[in-house]
Amino acid sequence: MSLGARLAWDDTVLPFQLDASDIRGRVARLDGTLEKVLSQHDYPPAIEALVAETALLAALIGPTVKLRWKLSIQVRGDGPARIIAADYYAPEFEGEPARIRAWASFDPARLDGTGEPFRQIGKGYFAILIDQGQGTSPYQGITPLAGGSLAACAETYFAQSEQLPTRFALSFGRSRLNGETEERWRAGGVMMQHMPKIGMGVAAAEGTGENGLLHHSDILDGEEGENWSRANILLDTVEDLELVGPQVQPTDLLVRLFHEEGPRIFSAHPVGFGCSCSEDKVRQSLSIYSAKDIGHMTTDEGIVTADCQFCGAHYEFEPNTLGFEATVPAGASASL
Repeated sequence: MSLGARLAWDDTVLPFQLDASDIRGRVARLDGTLEKVLSQHDYPPAIEALVAETALLAALIGPTVKLRWKLSIQVRGDGPARIIAADYYAPEFEGEPARIRAWASFDPARLDGTGEPFRQIGKGYFAILIDQGQGTSPYQGITPLAGGSLAACAETYFAQSEQLPTRFALSFGRSRLNGETEERWRAGGVMMQHMPKIGMGVAAAEGTGENGLLHHSDILDGEEGENWSRANILLDTVEDLELVGPQVQPTDLLVRLFHEEGPRIFSAHPVGFGCSCSEDKVRQSLSIYSAKDIGHMTTDEGIVTADCQFCGAHYEFEPNTLGFEATVPAGASASL
């Protein structure tokens, strides 16, 4: 395969549908985008892996929603990895790339450098938040962490909160292509989801998943259950190198996996790294504070600083331009 053919699939999400089984899905490849996400911070390997997995999930889940603005994935636990978060921003205009950003908060003193990344989170919850923008009420769904990976947590979320059978097959890590001198992050994955039907519901009150949570296989029965089971068996044959590429194109992967299911492939959508932070948004977030509160935030140098957790942008403000008791117009301060 030529370099151009490989690069054509870098940082893309390819929608597909299995007409014979009423299943829709996405194939995602994150290359330069994931490298950009992770280069904003100096994370230990376990935290890098969790951030990579969350960013990949955001790339796969985000396009499945008729999204006007932002879908967020938030993972919180009581372990060394306290917060893992990723945002997916829908394209503002036709043909523009969607934007992804991701970030983690962790306790270095408690982190087990040799332990499995998912175990670093401990007990907690997996949440998806959908914000359709100004004038709408955000939606939030939460399920407990379960299943041994963030991908399994996402499957539990869709089964438990949305009653939609959903599967993920993900792979991510550092690799070096022929002709390259440095390793770089690559990630790829497939998401499958049974299309909702009127009257489709859950037969059992308690699921077969961890701690009685619903499993994706608990929701369907009869012919639909057989179709879903067959598609899952086919997906289980996928290999890591097929997921991350770049030697195997996503279109060829879908034909290899699901040729008997009648895969229908749609146009790929580009994705890239992007952050929504700005000076105005920082000012707005500080507008609820009094002059006394702002005083506590002021450094010895007489300024108030703020850093974006996602992209690392650094902002500096004059204290008297902040809060609801500001005495100087905002234009008197500049961000750096």
